[in-house]
Amino acid sequence: MRAFQVVSVGELDEYPLTVEDRLDSHYFVAWERRRWLNSDMRLRGTPECRALFFDLINISYDQAPVGTLPNDPELLAKMLLVDPSHFQQLCRLDYGPLHKWSPVRCGEEIRLSHPMVLRTLREAISRREDHRARSEAASTKKRLQRLRSCLTGAHASLASNDGAVLWIDGWLHAEGCEYRSMDWIERGINAWMNHSLELNLRARRSGP
Repeated sequence: MRAFQVVSVGELDEYPLTVEDRLDSHYFVAWERRRWLNSDMRLRGTPECRALFFDLINISYDQAPVGTLPNDPELLAKMLLVDPSHFQQLCRLDYGPLHKWSPVRCGEEIRLSHPMVLRTLREAISRREDHRARSEAASTKKRLQRLRSCLTGAHASLASNDGAVLWIDGWLHAEGCEYRSMDWIERGINAWMNHSLELNLRARRSGP
């Protein structure tokens, strides 16, 4: 059967995603409609093989690592709710259910991977990381704005000092401050003052 040929483990590529790379909140699959409509699999595969092929793609999104399938024809047939011997016969076709699925190393396990599925997953993970970075940047900006506003009332000169605002923000975070009350803000100001004094003393000691 083409999809289950014996291959030396050392010759297999390492799958780039791990079990830690999850898309648990991803309830949809980005599907390149025109690419699929003009693909050899759609144009040359039988209706049954095309249906099973599409089912396997969807199944792979819930596997670990995401985007892979077990390298086991009987288990795959069970997942597809089809007869194992019939499934193996279909896989012998040039455009069977496992068209372009190939074995890869996933740690110590050998599983199946498809280049189109992997590309789609990488794009989804990249978009997720971009969204996370934008959200974190926006959250940091708002947090610094609130801190600067609090500092304006307590110590106006510090509020205009970007370095001081960033340092106090980092100090509050390191101290585990969850709610930035004025008491915490004042403690942060005192910590900054002590830090600045220590820097000045060091500068004097190292000076000419």
